[in-house]
Amino acid sequence: MTQDTSRRASQGAGDLDALAADALADASPRPVWWDLHDLTPAGEPLAGDADADLVVVGGGLTGLWAAIHALEADPGRRVVLLEASHVAVGASGRNGGFVSESLTHGLPHGVATWPDELPELIRLGRDNVREIAGFLDAEGIDADLRLCGKTAVATRPHEVESLRRAHELNARYGEASTYLTAEEVRADVDSPTYLAGLRTTSGGLVDPAALVIGLRDAALRRGLVLHEETPVLDVRRDGGRLACRTPAGTVRASQVLLATNAFPPLMRRLRSWVLPVWDHVLATEPLSADQLASIGWADNQGLTDAGNQFHYYRRTPDDRILWGGYDAVYYYGNRTDASLEQREASHRLLARQFFETFPQLADVRMSHRWAGVIDTTSRFTPAFGTAMGGRLAYAVGYTGLGVASSRFGARVALDLLAGEETERTATRMVRRRPVPFPPEPARYAAVQAARAALAREDETGRRGLLLRTMDRFGVGFNS
Repeated sequence: MTQDTSRRASQGAGDLDALAADALADASPRPVWWDLHDLTPAGEPLAGDADADLVVVGGGLTGLWAAIHALEADPGRRVVLLEASHVAVGASGRNGGFVSESLTHGLPHGVATWPDELPELIRLGRDNVREIAGFLDAEGIDADLRLCGKTAVATRPHEVESLRRAHELNARYGEASTYLTAEEVRADVDSPTYLAGLRTTSGGLVDPAALVIGLRDAALRRGLVLHEETPVLDVRRDGGRLACRTPAGTVRASQVLLATNAFPPLMRRLRSWVLPVWDHVLATEPLSADQLASIGWADNQGLTDAGNQFHYYRRTPDDRILWGGYDAVYYYGNRTDASLEQREASHRLLARQFFETFPQLADVRMSHRWAGVIDTTSRFTPAFGTAMGGRLAYAVGYTGLGVASSRFGARVALDLLAGEETERTATRMVRRRPVPFPPEPARYAAVQAARAALAREDETGRRGLLLRTMDRFGVGFNS
């Protein structure tokens, strides 16, 4: 250990703020995934007018899955994808890579909101992940997909009982899980903050940037026409077709599919349903064999806290720890501009909490710091629907669980465009819209009030009046 790292290790107990600031000093302001892959654009900007059968707006996971399935259903279809920046630059290429089978943002929320159809939603979620794995295998896409499950950990006394209840709920619905005592969970992953754990086997982890690039290439092989650096300014009716206007040309199409995540929507109604929330993330430098041994973590599964304000963390393929979550921030007026990506207070808080969780890693530095925008709805599950006479469909609002469920959302949107009732579109989760968010300034005030209520529950274990009221209206804060 060098003199510098020895100094910082000795500070761990007494000056976590200084330790965090020091560890962040040289962190690169970009997602760690971007340094592991070649993100060279594969599509030229649109220049001039064009025609299409289907235009997909947005080059993230939803848009790419939609393009793939549309072209598989009809290989002769002309599908054009318009992406404002580059594929993998948005949320799809900067998230933690957690793969969840849940379409309901967790089993408790599914029980509370769609109890009658929950078994069907569970089946659809399992099938969705299984089919993703099968597609990647068939296409030879190496996205480091590992269906290794995850462990939720209790770090406050009242969370221990919540994990016990979650274990019992899992058993009722056929979800395999193992309750772990403090000694058992620390034997697996060693942190002095752990009081209990719940190990589940469903879902797992993926390299999100590799996934997006792999899907992009699979779509291109099927005939997708991709235009990057091509923001869509508006979508208008144009006779019996729709016109997607961009700065350098217009694409006219029979159908349009919006997959714009949390970015400013092209339909006014989506502003009422989708709220952009900034999520902050760190990545450490690669850990040495001794540093890894000090933690354990032999199964290399994902980890999350059991609270409302939770961390999610995992090891990357090159043995870094990706550490994110907790300090979700909403900016007045639905702001999503790139200038908000670097928030010193949030990144420093995350670094401090990292060292509280793993004091044995006090000599580790942070190599990357970034943020991304999560598209949140009031019920924490997507909003689906159509407009413009059924010629436009949308699927937005995954609230942090879109790595896998974006494929389900893409298929729902395509079903809606086809005018077909399928097992997906028949569910109430798809047919019913979320409770709309109020306009500003009430929107900002409501978000801050809800955030404070969630923090109080984390501290006390008691669900206050505001959260209980939201529960009755199907709002997703019980997930």
